Amino acid sequence: MSSETRLIQVRQHVLKQNDVAARALRRRFQDAGVYVVSLVSSPGTGKTAFLEKLLDLLRARHRVAAVVGDLATDNDARRLARAQVPIRQITTGMACHLEAEMVRNALEGWRLEDLDFLFIENVGNLVCPSTYDLGEELRLVLLSVTEGEDKPLKYPPIFNSSDMAVITKIDLADAVEFDRAAARRSIESVRPGMDVVEVSAKTGQGMDYWPSFFEERLAQFRKGRAATASKAGIPDHV
Repeated sequence: MSSETRLIQVRQHVLKQNDVAARALRRRFQDAGVYVVSLVSSPGTGKTAFLEKLLDLLRARHRVAAVVGDLATDNDARRLARAQVPIRQITTGMACHLEAEMVRNALEGWRLEDLDFLFIENVGNLVCPSTYDLGEELRLVLLSVTEGEDKPLKYPPIFNSSDMAVITKIDLADAVEFDRAAARRSIESVRPGMDVVEVSAKTGQGMDYWPSFFEERLAQFRKGRAATASKAGIPDHV
């Protein structure tokens, strides 16, 4: 057996294990009625700043929490804690992505039934996270104006595995000569019909879009959950 064949087999085994763990997580989230959103991006896109604003916007009317992944530090978790919501840190060491089992372990001791939204901030990477399901209902991929318009063309799997694209740091678009139309064409060529939202966590531009968006998503999610429970004859307590 060649080393290449062995590597493929090991990778398939790891992905299969993750898929099993992710399905269990998704059932757990659905049973608890918590809407789970994951955020993926390369380093430096403003992912943590964006999430910090989201938590601040949502916490007044909803029960929110976040799980944060990083290779070595807890800097992002300490920063997000300023939003005064539950935060858990996952330090991955050498791993360049989060896995479902890591998320499951991080949630130990939390009553998911007490949450409306759970956000999962993945490690900054546009490659590995694309193949690892975390049991989320929605995956947002972030692209900053400082990265260039062709990022989706260079990393198509992460855009194909995501549900929406968020263009961040839009306040710097003119300064870095960011071509909005070209960026949207790149996204469209990789993922036709993908919704794209432009934001600036610094100025607040585009951030007023999210509270109503997530409220609608939560309502649809719980309506669908209630319908499924009704068909199965299971009481819906959430």
